[in-house]
Amino acid sequence: MSESFGEALRRLRGNRSVRDVARLAACGKTHVSDLENDKRKPTRAIAAALDQALHAGGELLARADIRPGSSPLDQADTLQQGLHQTLAAGPLTDASLDEWKYTVARHGRATRYRAEGELLPELLADFTDLRLVLAHRHPPPARKRLTIAVAQMSGLMALTLLKLGDSRSRAWWRTGRAAAAAADDRSTLSWMYAQEAYQLYYGGDLEGAVEVAARAQQLAGALPCVGPALAAPLEARALAVLGQRDGAVKALGRAEVALERLPEADRIASAFGYSESQLRFHSGNALTHLGDVERAAEQQERALELYPLRDHTDRALIALDQAIGSAIRGDAAGAAAQATTTIVDLPEEHRSALIIYRAREVAATVPEARTVPEVRALREVLALPLGERDRSAH
Repeated sequence: MSESFGEALRRLRGNRSVRDVARLAACGKTHVSDLENDKRKPTRAIAAALDQALHAGGELLARADIRPGSSPLDQADTLQQGLHQTLAAGPLTDASLDEWKYTVARHGRATRYRAEGELLPELLADFTDLRLVLAHRHPPPARKRLTIAVAQMSGLMALTLLKLGDSRSRAWWRTGRAAAAAADDRSTLSWMYAQEAYQLYYGGDLEGAVEVAARAQQLAGALPCVGPALAAPLEARALAVLGQRDGAVKALGRAEVALERLPEADRIASAFGYSESQLRFHSGNALTHLGDVERAAEQQERALELYPLRDHTDRALIALDQAIGSAIRGDAAGAAAQATTTIVDLPEEHRSALIIYRAREVAATVPEARTVPEVRALREVLALPLGERDRSAH
């Protein structure tokens, strides 16, 4: 990258006249001459025109963004970005589509063990690349696959922001639903509605969560897909909180059936899958809210047996459900102690807004026991900024 844009342009022009190059690039002869002598900085549009006219293979485009005096590392970044944009504008092959399918699936798996703050920048980077590819024309089958990828990535963005406690997640659900509908993909649209039901549930809109979860199941119809497997247990949880026992029990029954019908390939640890460990966790949560703490405990123990240790979020949520069960049994001190230990033992990067929200639920179940030392300690931990919680435990 030692050459300037002008020097590279002069070299690539070779024996052609400035007039001929200007005609091929549809610009003025003086403009080309000024660029060759580095008297003016090229725009990306003129750099692209000259690159095409001289069959430069992206070299002039890459040099157009290089600032005079920039470091080799900055030049390398600019070159990479220029090449990436050039490749994104090219024809989309089956291998390219398979790469996007793999990228989306990899992010889906990462949601089960990576902290949201770590995952978000990588999601943004890949989503930016996906948008570059989508901006160009593609045959209908390829465009459909890309649009499904957009829907799934939108869902991952929404889930990540939800766990971070950021309300902008709501906008991403809308984008994801629009993409799934544009792709005319019922299973993806069902998945989007099922995941959005969790947003409503954790936001306190229980009736809305029930409605959206029902929509997810209706959209799937007889399709054996992840949407109903996700939605039915969430509906059960919301109905349990609302005190609608019969409806909750029926929804749990549908959840068992949905999991049984789910292909083995979809029973995976991923945002795009659903597994027995999740169903046991969700069933235990619903039963806890119904006050059936003994059956809930059985489900929770089974869930903890199935979940890998690296699945920090769900294991912590199960522990907090167990704490609520202790509170229902009348053991306020035990409930508060378990909730405090759960928070303090959780790696700081995994102490998401969702975890803190559920821990506050534990504290809210024992309001009359505020003078109990363990309850007081839990309230103190919840009142501290995240970075100060470790010190409060020692």
